[in-house]
This record gives sequence, structure tokens and C-alpha cells, in this order.
Amino acid sequence: MEKVMDEQDKTPKRRKKTFGRRLLRFVLFLLFFAVCLAGGLVFGYVYVGKQELEEAFKPETWKHVFDLVFAP
Repeated sequence: MEKVMDEQDKTPKRRKKTFGRRLLRFVLFLLFFAVCLAGGLVFGYVYVGKQELEEAFKPETWKHVFDLVFAP
């Protein structure tokens, strides 16, 4: 009697990524994105805009910038 191999047995099996690993990658991506966004905003405000570094961290500053950009 001959053993017939299935097509599924011939393909190499891939391990599925665990949920924890995917969640960790997503959280690290969001953290990296937030750091890059904050760094870019501070760089643009301080070096390009020639303003003080302390002002870059005040919420009033960014509210004012938001109001200027999205003014009706």
C-alpha cells in the first residue's frame, strides 16, 4: 500500500505571530511616531521659527498654531 501525500503536507508550515508580539510592535510604532512628531514640531518651532524652547512645550502655543492653521 502506497502512502499518498497531501498538498498541504508538502508546504512548509509558517508559525503564526502571537497576539502579544503584534501588540508590542504596534505600541512601539505608536511610541516612535509620537516621538518623531514631537521632535519635528519642536525642531520646526525652535530652529525654523526662531522661538524659545520653553514655549514649544506650552499647550497655549499649539492651540494658537492650530487656530491659525484651521481658522475659518
